[in-house]
Amino acid sequence: MPPAETQDAAEKPERLPAKETWRALYRHFRPHRGAVALGAFLTLIGSATGLAQPLAAKSLVDRLGGDDSIAGILILLTALVVLGTAIESVGAYVLERTAESVVLAARRTLIGRLLRLRLGEVERTQPGDLMSRVTSDTTLLRAVTTQSVVSAASGGLTFIATIVMMGLMDPVLLGVTLGVIVLIGGAVSLVMPKIARATERAQEAVGTISTALERAFGAFRTLKASGAEQRESAAVEAAAEEAWRHGVRSAKWQSVAWSSVGLAVQVSFLAVLGIGGARVASGAISVSTLVAFLLFLFYLIDPVSRLVEAASQYQVGSAAIARIVQAERLETERTEQTGQTEPGEQPASTTHTAASVVFDGVTFRYRDDLPYVHHGVSFDVPGPGMTAFVGPSGAGKTTVFGLIERFYEVTGGRVLVDGEDVRQWPLAELRAAIGYVEQDAPVLAGTLRENLLFAAPHATDSEVRDVLVRARLDAVVERLPEGLDTVVGHRGSKLSGGERQRVAIARALLRKPRLLLLDEATSQLDAVNELALRDVVAEVSREVTVLVVAHRLSTVTLADRIVVMDAGKVRAVGTHAELVAADPLYGELAATQFLATSA
Repeated sequence: MPPAETQDAAEKPERLPAKETWRALYRHFRPHRGAVALGAFLTLIGSATGLAQPLAAKSLVDRLGGDDSIAGILILLTALVVLGTAIESVGAYVLERTAESVVLAARRTLIGRLLRLRLGEVERTQPGDLMSRVTSDTTLLRAVTTQSVVSAASGGLTFIATIVMMGLMDPVLLGVTLGVIVLIGGAVSLVMPKIARATERAQEAVGTISTALERAFGAFRTLKASGAEQRESAAVEAAAEEAWRHGVRSAKWQSVAWSSVGLAVQVSFLAVLGIGGARVASGAISVSTLVAFLLFLFYLIDPVSRLVEAASQYQVGSAAIARIVQAERLETERTEQTGQTEPGEQPASTTHTAASVVFDGVTFRYRDDLPYVHHGVSFDVPGPGMTAFVGPSGAGKTTVFGLIERFYEVTGGRVLVDGEDVRQWPLAELRAAIGYVEQDAPVLAGTLRENLLFAAPHATDSEVRDVLVRARLDAVVERLPEGLDTVVGHRGSKLSGGERQRVAIARALLRKPRLLLLDEATSQLDAVNELALRDVVAEVSREVTVLVVAHRLSTVTLADRIVVMDAGKVRAVGTHAELVAADPLYGELAATQFLATSA
């Protein structure tokens, strides 16, 4: 097995260049651009009705000194307010709905990609951190791909329109207003990178929380038996506090940005009020013009706020985008279209004869900076029959199975199944021909039936009943409160270790494989069940090629051939009797009943 690793600082996502960030954002935005355009159009219409309100107010002030009725102006103002609010509400709904669609599409894409990752990538990255990218980071994506785009567009257009209207009323007052806004806006621009950095670190801390919780729940019994609840709680709380600190820091800088908008408007109001009052006194402008200009000034709060909001959301979203893009760059398995089948279905191009396996001078290491696990491994397994792999811990036995399944690619040499290099097989077709029982015999959360059908969803009830009997699970099912529909708990926690192994074996047999890989598949069984399952495996091996990694002599002696491995090499191949006489290492292992743990 590869060495356990954690994600170090060097593997943390780096900030993407602005061009690349925008390219990634547009990729998420593009399928929904029509809906975003509609929401933006409705928002602009609502903003346009708002722009007419100061002009209506100016007309109202002008009429106050005369005999003209102001009822029509008041009705117009009311209608503009109601209409603008209604249109903007519809636009907001369209944008919110589209934002949820963006998140759904991003999650679908990311989930599909993460579940196709190469095994080595998953082993180098904490699962909890990957999960946080699907949940937390995509949530941050929702605002930046819709609201920020619309806020930037509608806010920018409304800002320009408002500035034009103010300039037509009085260029002097407009100059005063812009001077204040530019001054305070420059200070706000210095705050934006701080928001991005704080958000990025907060998201990393959220990933750490997920990782810590996944670790704790993944070994919950060990945690309790070790009395480690308080220590693990402290670790999770430390990550939560880290997320809180950076979240508060981001909120602090965002509040500074938002407060700056109000400050700019308030300072502008005071400056315009003082200078505008002097211009009214000198007769340069009328009172109604000053009132309308002040209304435009307050109306300017909305587009400026939208622009600040867009900038803030972009900074928050860019941090999430960097983490999502890094996940998207992780290497995935190539899924060939040719030969793909539904899980549990036998490919049309594949025969039902037992598969043959050949290792031809295979060398392998998990990474370029790690030592070799295999050093020119060669052996030939014709089918059908049972071949056992034995050897001390670290000999590379389990890695043999990983290379056959193409969980890893060989560094050198070839792995052949049915005389064809596994790299030339369509991946789905290769794995459809193989049944695999892992070392720890994982059982998934859900019902017992769901676990059995996991690799063969189209199996019939009669096939399920048959495999239950063969795997000695029929008695277990009878005593379960809901039979096959009994929920087995997280990782099969409601089943014993031996029951989990039998479930894993039954699941593999139900797949009707041509090649069956058993990695210490009976290590947790009692003597009675082990004997029964040995008979089942012996029966299966008459028609199927069975490769088994074993550390019990009783299992190995049934094998047609035994491959002895040591330090990543094939030391000897033969029957039990031949190897006891000819190979000292095998003789030593046999003498100790293979009690040493395999790996």
